[in-house]
Amino acid sequence: MGFRDCQVVAPIALVGCDWARRIGRCYHEYRAAYSRTNVLAYVHCSVMPKHPALTRDLSGRGISRRAFLKFCSVAASVLALPPEAVGSLVESLGHSARLPIIWLSFQECTGCTESFTRSHAPAVEDLLFDYFSLDYHHTLQAPSGADAESARLDSMRRFQGRYLLIVDGSIPLARGGVYSTIGGRTNLAMLKECGEGAAAVIAVGSCAVFGGLPAASPNPTGAVGVLALMEQGLIAKRPLVNLPGCPPLPIAISSVLAHYIAFGRFPAVDDMQRPLSLYGNTVHERCSRFRFFEERKFVKQFDDEGARKGWCLYLLGCRGPLTHNACAVHKWNQGTSFPIESGHPCLGCAEPGFWDRGGFYRCIDETECTVDESHESREDAASEGQNLYEDNCVYCHSIDPGALRTDPNQIPHLLRSGEIRSHRRLQFSDEQLDQLGEYLKSRK
Repeated sequence: MGFRDCQVVAPIALVGCDWARRIGRCYHEYRAAYSRTNVLAYVHCSVMPKHPALTRDLSGRGISRRAFLKFCSVAASVLALPPEAVGSLVESLGHSARLPIIWLSFQECTGCTESFTRSHAPAVEDLLFDYFSLDYHHTLQAPSGADAESARLDSMRRFQGRYLLIVDGSIPLARGGVYSTIGGRTNLAMLKECGEGAAAVIAVGSCAVFGGLPAASPNPTGAVGVLALMEQGLIAKRPLVNLPGCPPLPIAISSVLAHYIAFGRFPAVDDMQRPLSLYGNTVHERCSRFRFFEERKFVKQFDDEGARKGWCLYLLGCRGPLTHNACAVHKWNQGTSFPIESGHPCLGCAEPGFWDRGGFYRCIDETECTVDESHESREDAASEGQNLYEDNCVYCHSIDPGALRTDPNQIPHLLRSGEIRSHRRLQFSDEQLDQLGEYLKSRK
């Protein structure tokens, strides 16, 4: 059966090609790519083509078993699986069949798709994606219009109760959902239809999870997330995992997919249906600048001395203490960095309502910020006081001010009074005397 003799159900060849080759090809180039790589996965014929098990196809693609085992170890680590689970992951992935996936994009910006295509980990991850059948995806599929919708319906019919549904973007409910339609149908109607036959659902990105930026006050489109629709009974309840973030980490998407393929279920989740291995801790708890928070060393404005030294960004509005995500661990751009490490405060994009919590550069706790400022002022005063002591006092007193018998709280008062004749020659201002007092108190 040739390419022209069948209806392609939108398989996506993601193996061994860069971003330009994944997305930039025209339709005819996609056809040629499918023919060359033999990935005409699903066609209008009675029998679904059989694919070799993953491990049997490794050597032909130049992927060693060592690399495959490394990927499984990385995936198990990301998902916080016990060591004994690595063997099960290797066995299950090695013999996995192609998993049909329908990806619905609603009110979104395509950022989550961008993140998905940049999953790095070991290179064998790309090979793993070849064993998904991404049967419907607005951005990545070759067909369009009526052909695309026909492909979606065909996949739903063939794999009723077996396909994985991925939702990207919020769903508008206001005015009957007319603010976003696909092929003349509202997002809610399409989601309800696809959800009926899905084995499970993944909500990718903060828009699909919480409503995202489209739900920002006053939320003119009535945007909501997938979980809210399930709780309201507007769509069928199915096993659900939420991957918030704007966008979520690439490894968050790929590792959850790997877990589902290997074990037929999602990893353990919290009360918001987020994987505990990825969202169980705050960004703050695993931040590379955490020690500066403990030491109360804060950046006060961009490009000040603290910023150049990599101090904590808490005073500039960093929401790391409130945000549950794994950015500080897995990072972006193949593990290169993440916003805080690059010098910008966390915006809290993985939390509900982050877009309506006031200015991004306002400290999240004004009281705490005031305390921090006072603390830093005392530290600065003590530093200046140390200079005064070492320049004027060490000639008559111990170099260690802790050896002084006089109560350090009384020393500024005594110097101001002039009662100590030998100290009358010292012309300290009131500010300098306060600084000296702070230093002496800090050494007791």
